[in-house]
Amino acid sequence: MKPHHPFWALWGWPLAMGLLTCIGLVSALFSDGGLGDMLAWLTLGIPTAACIWFGWLRRG
Repeated sequence: MKPHHPFWALWGWPLAMGLLTCIGLVSALFSDGGLGDMLAWLTLGIPTAACIWFGWLRRG
């Protein structure tokens, strides 16, 4: 099995979280209810949940 490229091993998840955050912010900015708001909640909730998980809950 070929090892992962070091760039993607280091920056893959931060780039994915940044992309989700950008999609959520743009969706929240340009939507006025309905599917756009649900997309914003989902794409902004995933990075928030990951921060809570890795920042507070996994310390113990």
